Amino acid sequence: MNIKQSPIINPEDLIILNQTEEIVLIDASAGSKTKYETIHLEGALYIDLDSDLADIKDFAIGGRHPLPTFEQFASVLRRFGIAKNSYVIVYDDKNAGNAAARFWWMLRAIGHEKVQVINGGFDAAITAGFPTSAKIETSKTVEPYEILAWNLPLANITEVEKVAKTDDHIVIDVRDAKRFAGLTEPIDTIAGHIPGAINIPFTENLDANGLFLSPALLKEKYTDALANVKSENVIVHCGSGVTACHTLLAMDYAGLEIPKLYVGSWSEWSRNNKEMVLNK
Repeated sequence: MNIKQSPIINPEDLIILNQTEEIVLIDASAGSKTKYETIHLEGALYIDLDSDLADIKDFAIGGRHPLPTFEQFASVLRRFGIAKNSYVIVYDDKNAGNAAARFWWMLRAIGHEKVQVINGGFDAAITAGFPTSAKIETSKTVEPYEILAWNLPLANITEVEKVAKTDDHIVIDVRDAKRFAGLTEPIDTIAGHIPGAINIPFTENLDANGLFLSPALLKEKYTDALANVKSENVIVHCGSGVTACHTLLAMDYAGLEIPKLYVGSWSEWSRNNKEMVLNK
């Protein structure tokens, strides 16, 4: 019987794994390439959220971080030495692991199962004793990675508009409570939220130390929040389709079905003259 691999790896287990298996270690710290060039986990390659994990164009079409094409993503994976059988470990310099979760979701969505996110990220790994380096690492040469589809469920702006206010669907906004309420908006042009959406900030997936809650606690949390709604009728979004992946990661860690991701999120919705709840 195959045992499903956890999407989360604790730093202490990573240290052991690094001594026993060949891994591809990825630093996905958003906007932190300069920091990477100064210090990163030994052996890690730097992946850029904007240029490697998104195909940024018009924010009104797909939001601030739309998914790349299959060809673009396949090229990225080959450049980073990731083949279909690679064991990928990803982290970022935020203990919440937002950008790391985005890369995790993208790999899982193309059917890549051997990928885990470091619990607590960069700081937790260092605290546990994982070695660091300032060396610019190089990737190994691998065969092209064939990508045929996003196999995890997605929702688009049309579907969200159709179902957000219905009783048999739930749209979860994982941004912080002030952004959801329309009291502040540090990134997008309009503050507010999608009508009918509920707010479960992604930070609630973590304990006081910035580590993921136990699978049991996460399962209880989301089972209660999504009671009486089928998993296929749950849509998760954020500002630009990045931090939403943190909640998808948490739900997978809890042993729940991974719901739909609305990649365009608030950054797309707020630029398309859709109905909005403002300054609630």
